[in-house]
Amino acid sequence: MKISIVSLILFIICFLQVKGQEENFYYENAIYLENIKTVLAYRDGFELSNPIMALQEDITLVFKFDDLSENVKDYYYTIIHCDADWNESYIAQEEYIDGFVENPVDDYAMSFNTTFNYVNYRIEIPNDNLKFKLSGNYALVVYEDQDKEKRVLSKRFHVYENAVRIEGTVRRATLDAFKGTNHEVDFKVHHPNVPILNPRDEVKVVIMQNNRWDNAIRNLKPLYIRDRVLDYDYNKENVFPAGNEFRYFDIRTNRMNGENVIATDFHRPYYHKTLNLDEVRANKRFFSYEEMNGMYLIESQDQEVRDFDTECDYNFVHFTLPLEAPLLGGSVNVFGALSNWNANKSNEMTYNFDRGQYELSLLLKQGYYNYMYVYVPQGAKSADHTNIEGSFWETNNDYQIMVYYRDLAGRFDRLVGYTQLNSVSNRY
Repeated sequence: MKISIVSLILFIICFLQVKGQEENFYYENAIYLENIKTVLAYRDGFELSNPIMALQEDITLVFKFDDLSENVKDYYYTIIHCDADWNESYIAQEEYIDGFVENPVDDYAMSFNTTFNYVNYRIEIPNDNLKFKLSGNYALVVYEDQDKEKRVLSKRFHVYENAVRIEGTVRRATLDAFKGTNHEVDFKVHHPNVPILNPRDEVKVVIMQNNRWDNAIRNLKPLYIRDRVLDYDYNKENVFPAGNEFRYFDIRTNRMNGENVIATDFHRPYYHKTLNLDEVRANKRFFSYEEMNGMYLIESQDQEVRDFDTECDYNFVHFTLPLEAPLLGGSVNVFGALSNWNANKSNEMTYNFDRGQYELSLLLKQGYYNYMYVYVPQGAKSADHTNIEGSFWETNNDYQIMVYYRDLAGRFDRLVGYTQLNSVSNRY
């Protein structure tokens, strides 16, 4: 039986697509080794910024991490282009990287005068060996001995185009005016220079609350399509539980107790910080105060400490949340940037039946931290930050909006627009 050329070509295309799907990988903020701590990513010059830059922008993104195994390792890194859902894009690295696809992590320094010995590693991109050709979601992947199977960590970041303009507001949810527990994020996408023919298929938007991916709103379709304007003025589909202000603590020195620290103890050879007993805030009145929307800052108050990267020490920090009985059907986790915005076994609390409280100890570098308690129902993909903390529309939250575009002939998701709104300064 003869096979036509067209049939053969279609067979080869289908085979390659299936082959690609089998090798497709989902990238997340992840740490694969217990000795890796304090993974940071930000725009150079502002450590509390999001790791995002415009294509061709004259700025670098800084990535840092500590290795508590003491010895210098042969680490390498690469970057992976991902689609809007953080699956690896079906394009070769040479298409989005200008330079070398694999580079050594050769900027490192040993800790000095600390109880924990560690090596601090630093990566800056773009650099002389690596630049970006395309916009989109990216994952930085660090691995050992040039073996990509020996992964150390992965960290998400973004490169965007200023191809569209996003304008939006955050308001008390339209259908929740009486309870006052939710935020509604309304926005419009102006695209005078992007010829979008089929917006419902070619455009994807993602709305994140305080850089969280677990409760992000994805694949929202435009409610109204006007001349070069996509309108996302929904009443329900774009609503987030507002939550509460983040809790905080200060461990910038071991010479005294910082804010919300009740004890500093030295149990040879390490320091221990015991935080104030926390309490459930779901049934309490809202109280506004300045915080960092879940972020943390590595810093020391000791005058002799000059380099925060290598001279800030590590402490065991002890969290306590009294509850009369454990919450059944799920876990309670300490949550925020200090947990990489993940809720897993590494930050899951244990219920002490004798004391009637949840407890957790985390090894954290000296600094100023935000955090909250979340409840994670068994099998759930997102953490509930209202069960313990409560939810109030007055809460100060940051909302990130990403606009992705892929036309019918496109092979990857372009990140054509980005903006960040604040529930106080951008309040309607």
